[in-house]
Amino acid sequence: MYEKIELAYDGSETSKQALTEALKIALLCGAQLRIAYVLDVVSPMSVGMDLTYMPAEVIDAYREDALAMLEAAGSEAKTAGVRCETRLLEVQDMSDGVAQCLEREASSYGAQLVVLGTHGRRGVKRALLGSVAEQFVRIAQCPVLLVRV
Repeated sequence: MYEKIELAYDGSETSKQALTEALKIALLCGAQLRIAYVLDVVSPMSVGMDLTYMPAEVIDAYREDALAMLEAAGSEAKTAGVRCETRLLEVQDMSDGVAQCLEREASSYGAQLVVLGTHGRRGVKRALLGSVAEQFVRIAQCPVLLVRV
């Protein structure tokens, strides 16, 4: 059975559903849950722009929001009786990405299962927006559970 589970969390409805599933599995297995939020201030803000500076206040606001979401998710896990810790991760540069950050964290944590929500986009939307879940599945070194709303 699983002893260490990682959950990718961003506060969206799909990640909230993924949290629900991760909690069920963690309770069944007696596993510890690590909830990871990847802060990506590199790619969304720099697409099509020559952005060499982002105000520290903006980055701090993103961090505060992310930490609040992690705290809420961690509280939900603890209320459910699941041993839990949270981690705020950050994309390092343009060659890095959310999926790569999650995989590095899963590997260093020793996760035996990673749970992610997916929006289930198809066609043009998927081609234009990409899919973190799809990218992650391609590079994952452990089993992955995708939760679709």
